[in-house]
Amino acid sequence: MIATANAHSGQNPRSLPKAGHLLEIKGLKTYFYLFEGVARAVDDVSLHLDRSEVVGVVGESGCGKSVTAQSIMRLVPEPPGRIVGGSIVFDGMDLVKLPADRIRNIRGNRIAMIFQEPMTSLNPVFTIGDQIAEMFRQHMHLGRRESLERAVEMLARVQIPEPAKRARAYPHQLSGGMRQRAMIAMALACSPEILIADEPTTALDVTVQAQILDLMLQLRQDFHTAIIMITHDLGVIAEMAQRVVVMYAGKVVEEALTADLFDRPLHPYTAGLLESMPRLGSRRPGRSRKLKEIKGMVPGLLDLPPGCSFAPRCPRAMDICRRRVPELVPAGNGRRVRCRLFPGQGDTSATTADGG
Repeated sequence: MIATANAHSGQNPRSLPKAGHLLEIKGLKTYFYLFEGVARAVDDVSLHLDRSEVVGVVGESGCGKSVTAQSIMRLVPEPPGRIVGGSIVFDGMDLVKLPADRIRNIRGNRIAMIFQEPMTSLNPVFTIGDQIAEMFRQHMHLGRRESLERAVEMLARVQIPEPAKRARAYPHQLSGGMRQRAMIAMALACSPEILIADEPTTALDVTVQAQILDLMLQLRQDFHTAIIMITHDLGVIAEMAQRVVVMYAGKVVEEALTADLFDRPLHPYTAGLLESMPRLGSRRPGRSRKLKEIKGMVPGLLDLPPGCSFAPRCPRAMDICRRRVPELVPAGNGRRVRCRLFPGQGDTSATTADGG
């Protein structure tokens, strides 16, 4: 069994100098083998996460965001799913190749995840306190009493009122916002180096959403935890993330610093997402800003079109877009874009750099 996150000669591992990315995914491919065919849910995805960084992963439902997160956690159901290619390197270890017992020691301990709907993740027959305490018993080998005391401390840390009382409650006895805070307390129990938040505020009202996001930013500051924020809400990304990865039909189509992406989106899909996002204010007094929609639907993974998957919905698609899959190429200032409107594709004369 490998050492836990808090057992490096008594030192916090984040205080130790480490080089390179905290997490680096290269060429990840996660497929689902179904009776109808092979669904390429994640198809050649590469991205990285640095220490204490917040990276947003955005896209419509079905684009591969959640399956990417499940792949990192090694939670892809087998069968029908399987990681068929690529690497997920964390602290020098390729998580794809690690045996199940070592993955269990990392999962929840050094890499933790918050799910979209806590009622499906919390066990209804155990109290909130017992479920958080289990993290301390399993990963830090603490006794029952000390584990429960730590659980109450974590509930207080995530600003749940009367934490000792709430620790004795069952999930159905808490509000949606409190259940989500309890999930965050459980995820942060062992001070993980990476927190993956998969649509953590979708089912909450806007006031509670804001509280949860503020809480996550505060806990990131306190714990120095890096965060992968998975969402379809670009407003959340604008508030939380330093970098953004945009996915479509299982592939990364654009990556950029958040400010650069909002200021000048390169891929037509990214531009479409931004144009469909409500914004406060208006260019003309007394007139509201008209939202634009991205016509069409995300293609089914069993019936992807040839060439660029976005071509059937793209207002700027060329003939070659419908025939050949574009490469993910550098676009300056650390940006990457998968579009034939930009140089570097190698087989097209379309090299304009004012796309999207």
